Parts: sequence; C-alpha cells; structure tokens
Amino acid sequence: MTEREVRSLPMVALRGMTVMPEMVTHFDVSRERSIEAIEEAMQEEGQKIFLTAQKDIEVEEPTAEDLYQVGTIASIRQIIKLPRNLLRVLISGEERAVINTVEFETPYMRANVTVLPDTGEEALDASADQVSQEAMTRGLKEIYGEYAGRLPKYPKDMLKQVQEYTDLAKVVDWIAANVPLEQKDLQELLEETDLLKRYQLLAFKLVNEMQIMNIKEEIQTKVRERVDQNQREYILREQLKLIREELGEENTISDAEEFQAAADKLQASDEVKEKLQKEIGRFKSSLNSPAENGVIRTYIETMLEMPWDKATEDHKDIAYARQVLEEDHYGLEQVKERVLEFLAVRALTRKGESPILCLVGPPGTGKTSIARSLARALKKPYVRISLGGVRDEAEIRGHRKTYVGAMPGRIAAGIRSAGVKNPLMLLDEIDKVSNDYKGDTFSALLEVLDSEQNYRFRDHYLEVPLDLSEVLFVTTANTLQTIPRPLLDRMEVIEVSSYTENEKLHIAMEHLIPKQLDRHGLKEDQLSISRGAVWKMARNYTKEAGVRQLEREIGNICRKAAKEILEEKKKKVRVTEGNLHKYLGKEKYTYQKANLTDEVGIVRGLAWTSVGGDTLQIEVNVMPGKGELILTGQLGDVMKESARTGISYIRSVGSTYGIEEDFFEKHDLHIHIPEGAVPKDGPSAGITMATAMLSAVTGRKVRADVAMTGEITLRGRVLPIGGLKEKLLAAGSAGMKTVLVPKENEKDVEELSSEITKGLEIIPVSHMEQVLEEAFVKEK
Repeated sequence: MTEREVRSLPMVALRGMTVMPEMVTHFDVSRERSIEAIEEAMQEEGQKIFLTAQKDIEVEEPTAEDLYQVGTIASIRQIIKLPRNLLRVLISGEERAVINTVEFETPYMRANVTVLPDTGEEALDASADQVSQEAMTRGLKEIYGEYAGRLPKYPKDMLKQVQEYTDLAKVVDWIAANVPLEQKDLQELLEETDLLKRYQLLAFKLVNEMQIMNIKEEIQTKVRERVDQNQREYILREQLKLIREELGEENTISDAEEFQAAADKLQASDEVKEKLQKEIGRFKSSLNSPAENGVIRTYIETMLEMPWDKATEDHKDIAYARQVLEEDHYGLEQVKERVLEFLAVRALTRKGESPILCLVGPPGTGKTSIARSLARALKKPYVRISLGGVRDEAEIRGHRKTYVGAMPGRIAAGIRSAGVKNPLMLLDEIDKVSNDYKGDTFSALLEVLDSEQNYRFRDHYLEVPLDLSEVLFVTTANTLQTIPRPLLDRMEVIEVSSYTENEKLHIAMEHLIPKQLDRHGLKEDQLSISRGAVWKMARNYTKEAGVRQLEREIGNICRKAAKEILEEKKKKVRVTEGNLHKYLGKEKYTYQKANLTDEVGIVRGLAWTSVGGDTLQIEVNVMPGKGELILTGQLGDVMKESARTGISYIRSVGSTYGIEEDFFEKHDLHIHIPEGAVPKDGPSAGITMATAMLSAVTGRKVRADVAMTGEITLRGRVLPIGGLKEKLLAAGSAGMKTVLVPKENEKDVEELSSEITKGLEIIPVSHMEQVLEEAFVKEK
C-alpha cells in the first residue's frame, strides 16, 4: 500500500453513526441503494466498503453534498437478512479515507477515495524515539481504565483487550472506537490525521467527561445532604410559591390563610370556631412535619365542609306532598297519612319535633322508595346510609383522628354530603346491624335516634357536638325481632305489609311496566301487557310479599319483546294470559287448593313467611305403639312445643270426646307437615295441630274448606297471632271458604280492606271448643 493509495469502493451513507478504524460493529440497512452497495462489495475482492456519515439524518436520499468527506474503509464480516427487507451488516473498521469524487449514485453509490495515513509520527520519533510513545500509550490506557471504571455496566473484558495493544496509533483508534462518545466527537477524531493531535484530543475528551462526572456527583451529594425526606414537601411548596410569584399570579395566599378566611365566613357555633382556630394555629406550626401537617389539613378541610348552621327551608305544601306520594306509590295509605300528619304539624309550628319513622315489612314492598319520595315531597336533600352488616361502632361514631386513615362516621359523612344540617337520612336495613369485639353498634345508634340526646351528637373524629335534632330520620327493617327494645322504643313503627294481588296489578300497570319500557328503550305502542297477564305473573310466576320479582319478570318480557322487534321486524308485541308462557316459560308456582273431600286427621293451617303468607296442610296418623309423639317436616322448637301443648289439651278433654283412658299409652301419634325440606317454626299452628290430632284420634272428619290460625294454651284458650293480612291472602288464593282466627285479632280484621276478606267467612274463636265446633263435619 502506497502512502496515498487511491481506491474505488461502494459507499454506504450512515445515519447518526460514525465508524472508526479498529471498530467492530453492526448496523441495519433498509435503503435500496445501500443494500445494492453492500451486495456489490460482497462480489468484489476483499469485500471492502466505504462508510461515511450523513450530516442530516432526516435526508432520505443523500447526495455527495449531504455526506462528511472523511469516512472509514471497512471489511464486511457478516450479513444477516431480516424481515421487512432489512440487512444487518457486521463490519470491521480499517483505514481512514477521504472522498475524491462520487463516481455515480445509482443503482448504488460508488466513491473514489484516498486512504489517509497517520501524520506526525516522524516528529514524535524524532523528539524522543520510542520512550515517549510508550509513555503516551500507558498514560492513555490509564485514563481509559479510570474512565471505563466510572461507567456502570461497562464490560470488564474491554479493559483487558486494550492492554494487548502496544502501538500508539492502534490504541488511540481502538479506544476512540470503544468509548461512548457523541457522534460529533467521533467524527472530529476520525477527521484528525495527525496522531499526536488525535491522541491529545481523545485524552482531553476522556478527562473532560470524567470531570463532568465528578461535578455531577458532587452536586448530587450536596443536594442529598441538604434535602432530607422530611423537608421535601416544604421545599416543593416553597418552589411552587416562588413560581407563582414569578408568573405574576395573584393566588399566592398560603393554605393557612385560605383556611383562616374560610373559617371566618363559616356559619357555625362559637365552640366549632374556637376548635377551628386552634387547629389552624397547629397547622401553621407543623409545616416542617409532613405527617402531622397532612392529618391536621384533612381535619380542617372536613370541619370547613360540614354544614354546621346551614339548613334548607321546610316545604309546607301538603297538596304537593300528597301528589308526590300518590304519583310514586299505589296503596300504602297508612304510611302516606303519617307523612302528611307530620307535614301538617311542621306547618303549624315553627319547627316541631322530627319523628323517627321505622318502616317495617317484607322485601320488595317499597320501603326505600317511600323514603326517597318523602324527601322529594319535602324538597329535602336525600341521604341513604346502608347499615346492613355494619359491626364496628366507629362506622357510626367515627374514628379518633389520631389513628392512621381516620375519618368521620357514616352519620357525619352523610350530613357533609347532603350539604345541609336538616336532610332526610335513610338508615337502611337497621335490623341487619351486627356486633363484635369492636363495640356495640346498636348502642351507638341509640344516641343518633334519640331526640333528647342527638342535638349534641359527638362524632369521635369531629370532636365537637353535631346537631342531629333537625335531621328527619327514616329507618327500614324486614323484621323487628333483631332490633333491641331500647332502640325500637325510640322509633315510630309503621308496618308496610304485603301487597294484595289487586295492588300488585295496579302497581305493575301504573309504575313497573312504564319504568321497564323506558329502561329497555321500548315505547307504549311497541309492547302491551294485558291485565290478565300481569295477574297471572303475580299468582303463578312470583311468590313474594312485594313486587321486586314481578318487576324482574316484566323486564324479562321487555328483553324478549325487544329481540322480537329487531329480529322479526314486528311493529307491536302483545303479551296476554294465553301467550305468557312463551315469554316466561312454564308456571313456577301453584297454590295448594282446598281438598275436594273432608278427611280425618288433615287440617289446613295458615303461616306467615318473609315473602308473604302460605297455607300448611298438617297431617296426623294414629298407630299402635307406646304413646310416643313423632314430629316430622323440619319443625322448629316453638312448633314442637305447640304440638306437645295440643296433645296435653286433648288428653285433658279425652273423656268428653269418648277417648279411652289408656288410648295414648297404646298408640303413637305422627304429625307431619309436607314440604319437609322447608324449615317451619312459630306458635300460630297450635290450634291447627290440636284439631288434626283430635280428628285422627276420634276418627271425625274435618271440613276441607276450613283454614285456621292461632296459638293454643294448655287449657285450650286461643291466643292472638301476627301476619293476619298475609295469612288471609293465602287462604283466599287456596280457595278456602271459612277461616278461624283468634278473637283478639278481630280488631285487625276490621282494619283490612274488603278486597282481602272478600269471599271468606272469618270466624273469631277464643277457645278450642269453638274451633272444633266449626272445623268438624257435623254428624248426621
């Protein structure tokens, strides 16, 4: 090779990359001209290619003017073809070269280049022969070793590899090729042909990089020393304040000043304001403690959000209230009247004592929606708090703010969300509250629901009294059995009883069907459901006291009708009693009708369940035995005791009915109530079981069209029972003609509508003799 060797080589323009001599690297090629150039180089002897960098990486098709004149002659070592017409080329940089002329640019670029040998070696040799060169080589290796040691994750084998080189030119080029310098620095080193100057330039850049690293580390160390974790938030706030001042924003008031301004405007008692002033003072002195500062900030914000003396005016228009209640609910006359009475008292007095109403009834009878309608009638904010499953007293009274994550109780949080101190607050499912080791939740509710105490209700988080005396509390429950007597005593209980089938029909036609049509995107002229279909749904597709399941079945019809309208292009779907099974399938429930014939030992009793009334057919068999009483059908303890009471009564009057004295010693009685998988309990089947047992023992038939309910005593007295409305509805549905009820329940019968008692002969009884007189078939 001559001193100024000239060569003609295929050329590739590189984007954002400079290849140095002694550099082994790879790059990807996608441009057609570059691919052609590489393929041409592979065909030529030595497989050499000239690589130079583009001045502007954005240029897609560079010309000679777009390229640096100095580049590197490299050998192609490997080519890998990648998807999407990509080539990955592994090259080894060998010599510097400068472009003389670009011979042609298509189909690939080819350049006439002159190899650039190192200059300045003669001067170096003349000054201090090989000693200086060795010193420079060692010095550069040491600088490189120190620099590489400062870089994280730098390969250790690279340090070993550089030690193998002894020639200064090779060491300079190898280090330049293997340190992470910017492209402009690499291009500068590539274009420098004077070895001494290139050595000095590289050493300067390495030392400069190390100095930058040193300064960066010093700055970071100083910053870490100054800024500890506890001051971080304070510094950020100061920076934010400074930025706002620099931007010229007016909102530069500190948080403490904002809190103070809000506290001055707050409508609250002196006690509340004094507490706020104290906490704002603590907030100002806690700026250096982020943890304490955050707790105090949250407390102050909560106190400022509470509506201490903010109230809505009572709406006293009774006509409007009646209209709202009638629009939203059918029936429920007792509830509506009580609400209107409350409004009348509020209108006549300035304030009046807010009653605490407890709506009790089976699921789906509209207890929650009554509370919502009441809020609308009074034009009060409505807050619903679900108490189902709440077992921690702190849910009601709140947590003390010293605890991590402390917050107000549900009552205080409800007042805050309402925005006024006199909303209507619904405490839903109050009978589902439970207790555990964290406290008695029912006892916490005593203070909330006591008008003598709740004007100074103390929430643990707020730490100041909260006036609940103007809140209109409405509670709901499915049963009163689980509510403690002291709590029940503070509430005015209003029973929301089961709906009759006629009421269900009206509710469905006036409320449920329009609601479901709107929910399913249907219009009245697209779907019609006949009264007969609704009647059949209520009787044979649902078994409930309320209308929740009935609404689901109506929704089921709406979905199927929407599908028919879209798929079959129907203009209108008509659902009648005849085609109801097409939409809802076969009937789910059938009522056990009255027996066709009078039988011995079979009597129809009446029962109350959580989903309405039902009839129970009690069967008694007499068998030879040793006087045992066998009870089957999943009977509860109370029902078993009623059976034993009944047998004791029968034995006491056995002589009256011609029963032999030793009959009960020689015979067993088996009492069974069908549907053995369903648990049954309660005292109201007492007279029914006694009648069935006496019938089986004496062989006298019992009228098939008679049903009865009542508790029995040892002397045969008939005691009152509950759930009479539901039981009479069940008797009517079963086709009974006569119903025997306790004499003391006569007043309950008088309150029932004629719709419930229609077609039933209701006979009040006070003793078992009357029961047997009416139940047994008259002997001819």
